[in-house]
Amino acid sequence: MLGNRPYHLVIFGASGFTGQYVVEEVARTVSEGPGGNLKWAVAGRSKQKLEKVLEQAAGALSKPELRTEVDIIVADVQEPDSLAAMCKQAVIVLSCVGPYRFYGEPVVKACVENGAHCIDISGEPQFLESMQLNYNNQAADKGVYVIGSCGFDSIPADLGVIYTRDQFKGIPTVSTDTDDCVHLYSFCQGASIHDGTWQSAVYGFADSQKLQSLRRKFNHKPLPTAGSKLKRRGALFFSNEIQQYSVPFMGSDPSVVKRSQRFLAEEYQSTPVQYGAYVGVGGLGSVIKLIFAGMMFWLLVKFSFGRSLLTKYPEFFSFGAVSKAGPTRKQMEASSFQLALYGEGYTEDQDPSKGKPNAKIRTLVQGPEAGYVATPITMVQSALTILNESPALPQKGGVYSPGAAFAKTTLIDRLNKHGVQFSVV
Repeated sequence: MLGNRPYHLVIFGASGFTGQYVVEEVARTVSEGPGGNLKWAVAGRSKQKLEKVLEQAAGALSKPELRTEVDIIVADVQEPDSLAAMCKQAVIVLSCVGPYRFYGEPVVKACVENGAHCIDISGEPQFLESMQLNYNNQAADKGVYVIGSCGFDSIPADLGVIYTRDQFKGIPTVSTDTDDCVHLYSFCQGASIHDGTWQSAVYGFADSQKLQSLRRKFNHKPLPTAGSKLKRRGALFFSNEIQQYSVPFMGSDPSVVKRSQRFLAEEYQSTPVQYGAYVGVGGLGSVIKLIFAGMMFWLLVKFSFGRSLLTKYPEFFSFGAVSKAGPTRKQMEASSFQLALYGEGYTEDQDPSKGKPNAKIRTLVQGPEAGYVATPITMVQSALTILNESPALPQKGGVYSPGAAFAKTTLIDRLNKHGVQFSVV
């Protein structure tokens, strides 16, 4: 895989809040590289900050060799030549520079033009889908894989749907939205979100109308369905399964899952799984707080002055859920996530055109703190899968969702071994 490139992986944006934890995760997994070895480097604008990140990682992992054995590359999204030089040295670039709508595209462009695969952890549908529209053909010509949303957004959901489909004995048709189907993220009290994630959400909601215009450019035909059509839930409902009020999940998961299902249907003629995503918000008190916060958010996000307020005072407008400092290591250790997928479909002896689904399945994806523990795990294992299992990837390069890229690999098994667990319950 290396050829004339000195590094298997280059972590770009390594001095950012998430990037520093990706550095630690790569350092933990060097023995899982090709031939039991992984050559890697860190990259970013400031050599001093990158040195500090390596110093912190060396202390956190008791690996003093990180201070001297990991190379540093200075590169800046505002300087295309520096990005090109970085990409020419890497088999895979791990892009940790968000919000991706502002900083992500120059990295993708440089990777495609210079023959480096690119993995990011974006949860921004507009960025992800615009990269597919603008770079898919060029990436295919170059044999480059650009795989977005390889973090908590949206590996658990996307691979969770594929896992549920593979475990279902028959024809799965509906996932996570039958009578009591809820896509549930359960965080332990005290969890916190970093300011960068909040900024991505603010600008993503502000540009939501542009996303619809972008999607029309693909000219996609409706996906075929087997049997019953997915019934959408309301804006607020009480879930009997989790005994909580629930709302539609506003993240990138539905977009990413649909892209994967479309690819799998077109490439492998698999039956597309219909998908809906929801999040539990708690009891009546939480609902009242959510309504108030939601109304204020939607009002402010429409105007530049409002967006400025939201990004300047994230802790106030998120009721303390967002912090410019991000969660502490102690908060991360006390936090976890759980995603429940409820599916139904038809047994092998049942004709989907006759009658309602006659079989059900429930699966769980669960793991450690979502944003800065599970996300580095899923990102790094995605990269290691490319390095170790390239024959199992799609036949040609392109811009892919995780489910499209990794459906035929052992990534789920890899994640199970690293604490992100997939199971049937």
